[in-house]
Amino acid sequence: MLKHSPIKLLISLLLLIIGFQVSAAKLAIVIDDFGYRVKEDNQILALPVAISIAILPNSPHGAEVAATAYQQGRDILIHMPMKPLSKQPLEKDTLAPSMSAEEVDRIIKNAISRVPHAKGMNNHMGSEMTSSLSGMRNVMRSLSQSNLFFLDSVTIGNTQAVNAAKEFGVPSAKRNIFIDNHQSEEETRTQLNKAIAYARKHGSAVAIGHPHPSTVRALQKFIPQVPADIELVPVSTLVNHQSATGEPRKTLRMQPEGMTHSLPTEKPEVKTPSQSDEKLTEPTQPISADKTSVPENSELTEANKNAQQSEKPTELGICEIELPTTRLQGIDLLMFVVEAIYQDKTLQPLIAGKKAS
Repeated sequence: MLKHSPIKLLISLLLLIIGFQVSAAKLAIVIDDFGYRVKEDNQILALPVAISIAILPNSPHGAEVAATAYQQGRDILIHMPMKPLSKQPLEKDTLAPSMSAEEVDRIIKNAISRVPHAKGMNNHMGSEMTSSLSGMRNVMRSLSQSNLFFLDSVTIGNTQAVNAAKEFGVPSAKRNIFIDNHQSEEETRTQLNKAIAYARKHGSAVAIGHPHPSTVRALQKFIPQVPADIELVPVSTLVNHQSATGEPRKTLRMQPEGMTHSLPTEKPEVKTPSQSDEKLTEPTQPISADKTSVPENSELTEANKNAQQSEKPTELGICEIELPTTRLQGIDLLMFVVEAIYQDKTLQPLIAGKKAS
């Protein structure tokens, strides 16, 4: 619980905002399709360890590449083949919406064994699979047992990957920019600049590329020239950790200076039989409504009574801020908190009093 006056808190937040304006935006670059091109794979592995790699589980050199990347301290993802809408040659064990949950789990566990030290998974192709909520639920059900995050490559607009990840509490992130849809060094550099612009605007960005010779050359020239306000980071640092859906949204509580005891919390609600949820299938234990108020003390001195009375106005300093469902970072989060403080009706009299004095 924060124990600072709202005015001091606002000043601190404004100073933090200034600091965030000059801090680096985060850019994660993931290179897919590892395990087939030995020359290009090694060239990527020679780049800074902030560049993450995604290994195809049935590739001939996948395990060897994973061992090297792990020794470097580099983020490793399983580049999981998933069925596309278009008809094209598919990798072995390509996940499809028609598969049972057991079959999906078996394939994913096999992929994990083939790509040691993986921290996460992203989809190889997969426009049909990722647009199927039931199919992605099977994927996330399996991943929830393996402590892996999921990076949605976003190969189709109506992807259900993140929705399914939320249901099972699987940490997730989404691709923002593809850097080499067209295999030319100039095009890749243009896309990398777009990724920088996106990171500056939103605080972070995830870019995905492939080990094409043109992509390797573009990255070799780009990385030494990354602007000072951009920080290259492993993709795992941009993953949104979340609990499974259904967990109550949390509130942020503040308490002003000078409080010598915790303020009363809300009394637990006691459901009477007429208020009980009709959907409950099992009887629930009765909830005891413990009183949070302090019993009256007949020997309380006058000084203590006066002290209690002097503390009453400090209740104006309590505010509850309901955190948004969307993830806010950096300046956006700080501005949200500042705006919520100013709009809080219980704090407005206190802020006005401070200004008047």
